[in-house]
Amino acid sequence: MILEHYIDGAHVPSISGDTFTSLEPATNRPYLTVSAGHAEDVAAAVAAARKAFGDGPWPRMPAGERAATLRAIAAAIETRDERLAALECRDTGLPITQARGQARRAAQNFRFFADVITTLGEDVYRVGSAQLNYVLRKPVGVAGLITPWNTPFMLATWKLAPALAAGCPVVLKPAEWSPLSAGLLPEIMEEAGLPPGVFNLVHGIGEDAGAALVEHPDVPVISFTGESATGRVIMRAAAGHLKTLSMELGGKSPLIVFDDADLERALDAAVFGVFSLNGERCTASSRVLAHAPIYAEFTARLAERAAQVRVGVPDDPATELGALIHPDHHAQVSEYVRIGVAEGARLAAGGARPPHLPEGNYLSATVFADVTPDMRVFQEEIFGPVVCVTPFGSESEAVELANATRYGLAAYVWTSDLRRAHRMAQAVESGMVWVNSQNVRDLRTPFGGVKASGLGREGGRHSIDVYTAAHIVHLATEDLPVPRFGTA
Repeated sequence: MILEHYIDGAHVPSISGDTFTSLEPATNRPYLTVSAGHAEDVAAAVAAARKAFGDGPWPRMPAGERAATLRAIAAAIETRDERLAALECRDTGLPITQARGQARRAAQNFRFFADVITTLGEDVYRVGSAQLNYVLRKPVGVAGLITPWNTPFMLATWKLAPALAAGCPVVLKPAEWSPLSAGLLPEIMEEAGLPPGVFNLVHGIGEDAGAALVEHPDVPVISFTGESATGRVIMRAAAGHLKTLSMELGGKSPLIVFDDADLERALDAAVFGVFSLNGERCTASSRVLAHAPIYAEFTARLAERAAQVRVGVPDDPATELGALIHPDHHAQVSEYVRIGVAEGARLAAGGARPPHLPEGNYLSATVFADVTPDMRVFQEEIFGPVVCVTPFGSESEAVELANATRYGLAAYVWTSDLRRAHRMAQAVESGMVWVNSQNVRDLRTPFGGVKASGLGREGGRHSIDVYTAAHIVHLATEDLPVPRFGTA
């Protein structure tokens, strides 16, 4: 069986007949053959989406009708919760308990944006009694969605739901390392009654299918989640067509713990923030900055907790840390462990393959202590179960260390001093800051980063703004004086 593309309501192979093979992270054995899309496959998908935009009912439906379809999509996802979680677990190496949570969030995304699109009002400005100015949101056209491999189904729905809610037909290009769960989307969309051509799916390698989608002139908006280097390539390619871009890129997020913090809760947040989802999350708190008075205690306790994180096969409900996505990624993360040791960081926990898991992409929960800002493990995104701990002596030094990387996606501050909490929240260079909290999302708030962590914001009405253009109407409600030119 070959996992095919889905274009204009039909499953189709690549025009070239090309395929690629997907590996199971727990064993690194081939288990899935996938159609490899190229520019001609992307062109067919864009043409179908473009026809649905120009001639189909979807962009012209009342918001309430589109919302009803989105809720039907959510219901179709919920009936497949366990199946989705099992596919995601096998395809990505995520622990099954965490994969179940991601499946539930996927359905929530569609329900949330169904509510957004039916409650979102238009802006109206009155100029006395003489003129009324109002702003209409119109779908911009075909949306190109390029999604990552770490939590693929949930993050696909994070883009699909607002794009569809806004009235845009879409072309989705899933990550080639985790294509399996996207294969359920066609039957979900059909069951919900989405018109043909509104949802299109093209598998393929990023340099082929992804690049073709970015470069296609009939795709005015691209939403991308992935690494910063790829984001720069996309920006260059999109510049020629002046496309709208929304890009959530890499992170190296600090978790800052002051000596007056609730250390037990901060420790729980630190362990969760970097070891859940196998450490393969953009908002991972991969740099712990600990106040000097509690540095030794906090580091020792973090290392002790890391040593107790249960590494195991992804489908075991007891597993807390599963297999990394791909042997290439496992090799890259393992190389960072070697680099950290070579640079002089103290390996306080982990750093090696667990002996009871001789095959697959496994790495124990790893803690580096005594990390300095000049080290690569402090500066570079590792995207795995590796955390670096660095001491600071003062609030100003904590800010300096927090801002000492090129990234600025998320930050976490732990303190019982309310004034300090506000000062730190405003001084840290990041798109998002959590104070005395782990990464608890509110879907109404904007999500995104600064510096090398991306551009644009998604979440709530901010997501709708990505996929719509403002159309402003100025209406005179009584006669206005008109300047007269060319009269004597």
